[in-house]
Amino acid sequence: MTEGTKASKSLSVFSRRKRVYTVTILCVLALFFFASAVTRYDPSAGLAALPRAFLWIVSNLVPDEKALTRLPNILKKLTETALLSVAVTVTAAVFAFFFSLMGSKTTRPSEPAAKAVRITAAFFRNVPDVVWAILLMFSFGQNILTGFFALFFTTFGMLTRAFIETVDEVSADCVEALHATGATYMQTVFQGIVPSSVSEILTWVLFMIETNIRSSTLIGILTGTGIGYLFDLYYKRLDYASASLVVLSIVVLVIVLETITGKIRKVIL
Repeated sequence: MTEGTKASKSLSVFSRRKRVYTVTILCVLALFFFASAVTRYDPSAGLAALPRAFLWIVSNLVPDEKALTRLPNILKKLTETALLSVAVTVTAAVFAFFFSLMGSKTTRPSEPAAKAVRITAAFFRNVPDVVWAILLMFSFGQNILTGFFALFFTTFGMLTRAFIETVDEVSADCVEALHATGATYMQTVFQGIVPSSVSEILTWVLFMIETNIRSSTLIGILTGTGIGYLFDLYYKRLDYASASLVVLSIVVLVIVLETITGKIRKVIL
């Protein structure tokens, strides 16, 4: 192949990519303007309102002395929310792991069981936790149990899918070697699958703890529990200083948790 032919093919590929990028950008812009027209959203008015919105935030969403007196109660509810998120994630992880064994192609007992597990995981994963909370309130009312189950169902679906993919990545040779030595199903799981995938499993568990702390705030608004309840209470009373302190405490907790989990991931990976 001559240099001229190579250069010509490179230019042809570059031209095709340029056309694809151009068409993609134009489609996104067209979709944006169409959505703006349907919803009557004016981008210029939104940009013009930013300075006023910033001034309002500075004037109202600053914790004052009165808000600081509520800090002990805020920290108590924040701890309750964090512990609930940890309990939900750990419980869901245990159930998800054993379900993933039935759904993984490496350890599944049968094809119908694997399909049933995957369909179940997809169902729980694709229904938002807020929807679960609304549905469960009809049965359990506004209490912490409703929040627990709402987070549990979504977390279970997410972790089951993640664990299935993790177990699928385990070397088939390792499993076959254990079977060849006469290992039972549970021996294969705990001596072959678990040691090979424990780091990935812990990573997913830590990630879901972070996610559930954020989600539990919104769930708490619906169920009247945890830090979400305090935020809703202060906001409806127009006590923006205390509401902003709640938001700041959540942000600090998430940052601290991400720092800790990041260091844990570095150790286990």
